[in-house]
Amino acid sequence: MMWFLSDLSKKSARRWLSFPPPIDVGAGLKPALTIFFALSCFWAGPLFAHDERPVALRGVDLEQKLGSQVPLDLEFRDAAGRTVKLNDYFGRRPVILNLVYYSCEDLCPLVLEGLVRSLRPLTFNIGDQFDVVTLSFDARDTSALAAAKKSDALKQYARPGAGEGWHFLTGDETAIRRLTEAVGFRYNYESDKDRFGHASGIILLTPEGKVARYFYGIEFSPRDLRLGLIEAADKKIGSPIDQLLLFCYHYDPATGKYSLLITNLIRLGAAATVLALATFIGVMLRRDRNRGLQPREIT
Repeated sequence: MMWFLSDLSKKSARRWLSFPPPIDVGAGLKPALTIFFALSCFWAGPLFAHDERPVALRGVDLEQKLGSQVPLDLEFRDAAGRTVKLNDYFGRRPVILNLVYYSCEDLCPLVLEGLVRSLRPLTFNIGDQFDVVTLSFDARDTSALAAAKKSDALKQYARPGAGEGWHFLTGDETAIRRLTEAVGFRYNYESDKDRFGHASGIILLTPEGKVARYFYGIEFSPRDLRLGLIEAADKKIGSPIDQLLLFCYHYDPATGKYSLLITNLIRLGAAATVLALATFIGVMLRRDRNRGLQPREIT
């Protein structure tokens, strides 16, 4: 797994992000914070550089195609092996689209578990106020495997009737590619390691099948998810936001190399250590200065 930050326009980001008012850190902390931010600039380049992505992840993305229409005429197979059309799941309620592959042992199970955790706090129910479509982008995955994943997810969600609204699909390569391209989901396949490089997230679609919103990562804010479902049900299209992508990639014991996730975590840990030390030094300096300003008793 790995993190990657994709920059969008600051104007669009401000619509979704708010920042607290400036904090007076005091004269004692300013030198320490200056050191920290200088080191942050030193690490920022290699931390988010495109060139550091492994070959398997070059071209992998979850591009925001807000307002794009998904091809509802596509045919897939449901968990029972029946041929279904994507259109069967649209027209009534908003739909959460979740793209994984069922044999994945790294990121995909975390995405499904995170989705369940995010949906549980909602008063909305799958099959009532919205539906979920989970599609494997591995054309080799079978309906039996889809059925097993569906059973696991429904046990975790634990609400009656959810099986009628959460659909686990498989399909052929052509149909999968048409859908993934329509929503901006780009992935790569490593034939020598028999695994996929891909980003994680979920996509909110309107009842008509238009892309309304993207949620990135493996944990999704229940509050934001609820508001997104309400807006999608009202056929509203969201605005672009900054993308924090989590990629499916990990340590390879054959090559002895860590993915960028481990490298980034080491860098972030070092940066956090520097910040902690700088803060401690600044607090101590400020405390010593305050003590020096206190009047001394005359004996």
